[in-house]
Amino acid sequence: MKIRYQADADLNQNIVSGVIRREPAIDFQTAPTAKLEGVKDIEVLSIAAQQKRILISHDRKTMPSEFAQFIIDNQSSGVIIETIILIWAVSSAEEWIDRIAKIPL
Repeated sequence: MKIRYQADADLNQNIVSGVIRREPAIDFQTAPTAKLEGVKDIEVLSIAAQQKRILISHDRKTMPSEFAQFIIDNQSSGVIIETIILIWAVSSAEEWIDRIAKIPL
């Protein structure tokens, strides 16, 4: 199965647009489409997990701890804090289950 992404509300929309412009085949749902504005991290993680989407976020402050708490009782498709096109090209969705990654640019 190909990786599908969910943009967190804090993710700059220009990043989503740029990714889709560079690789139109990527399934990358925007935060407004998913109605994530003002939604708590734990619920954002739940929405992404239900839709089997990897959450893309800039939230280095609270997301790592919320993710750790979430996967105690739930399965996540994963959280990535930064680089996404390379990951989409070289990995599968199954490789990201219950993982969080920070990849320096």
